[in-house]
Amino acid sequence: MKVVVAIDSLKGSLSSLEAGDAIRTGIQKVLPAAEVAVRPLADGGEGTVEALALGMGGRLEKVLVSDPLGRPVEAVYGILDESKTAIIEMSAAAGITLVHGEERNPLNTTTYGVGQMIRDAIEKGCRSFIVGIGGSATNDGGVGMLQALGYGFLNAQGTQVSFGAKGLSELVKITSDQVIPELKDCNFKIACDVTNPLCGDNGCSAIYSPQKGATPAMILNMDRWLDAYADLAAESFKNADKLYPGTGAAGGLGFAFLTFTNAVLESGISIVLKETKLEEYVKDADLVITGEGRLDGQTAMGKAPIGVANIAKKHGKKVVAFSGCVTDDATTCNQHGIDAFFPILRTVVTLDEAMDGENARKNMINTVEQVMRLICAYS
Repeated sequence: MKVVVAIDSLKGSLSSLEAGDAIRTGIQKVLPAAEVAVRPLADGGEGTVEALALGMGGRLEKVLVSDPLGRPVEAVYGILDESKTAIIEMSAAAGITLVHGEERNPLNTTTYGVGQMIRDAIEKGCRSFIVGIGGSATNDGGVGMLQALGYGFLNAQGTQVSFGAKGLSELVKITSDQVIPELKDCNFKIACDVTNPLCGDNGCSAIYSPQKGATPAMILNMDRWLDAYADLAAESFKNADKLYPGTGAAGGLGFAFLTFTNAVLESGISIVLKETKLEEYVKDADLVITGEGRLDGQTAMGKAPIGVANIAKKHGKKVVAFSGCVTDDATTCNQHGIDAFFPILRTVVTLDEAMDGENARKNMINTVEQVMRLICAYS
């Protein structure tokens, strides 16, 4: 029997590859000779670096960069040496989890550290990039990142504007003569699952900045500043389009990538499925197994397990999913390619016990074993 396993991480418990390894163990308890291919899975958010880098034979790199408030933080990203590809999560340098309480203020938070990560990867020979841009603490239009790459965002005195969204209020000129020369040879696939434009009622300031610490007055100002920034960029950069879906992602980081680099915005799961060549494995499988930490109605709205199921159904394969827990509306997943799903909890436990990595591994192995016994009994 040939089984392909592509399961998203059970966040806080098991990584994608750890969950896949537990599933393989459960399968082989019943079918010792089964061929089980464990493939990495992520949706472009947390866990993407680990899933892709380690799951595709790459390596992890650490680099000291600036956090959203300019403090030093050790950021981890992945490199696939064969294809000279860097895998980056912007949240490693500019994520909202790096600032706390009253520190959260998008007027001050910068994406500069993201640019430092990119620059480090370029210096290590990378020319292709996969960048997840979820979970940002910023609303600076990506200006900080671009400053780190050599772009000039200048004030009336001809010096770089301040870090954070407040710097946009100072902006009068954009220059590119100091951009690192290798950037023109780089291409970026941006894992972006939001469609918000840069500005307006559905723009990044209105929709996402409140959770980053913005007040109503800040929102109005930042939206106005971003609008002026986009218009200024459009004078010199032909790809500047503040209305393009996704330009509002990560506080305007989507706009920065599209305008100032060779970038495309794609859904995170689409990027991962293509990069891991999952379809090549699914074609010859007898069974496909997927899942994530919590299976619910939102899973059916294009999240990672449904991406796997869509590929499986294209080739007429049966799909089983496992998860830490399921909700009542998870039955929607049965209409989107998942033939059956199973929660792995086996008794009443506390949340801490359920999230414990060793407990999660045991629960996964034992649940998979029993499901495989059922499958074999009716085969």
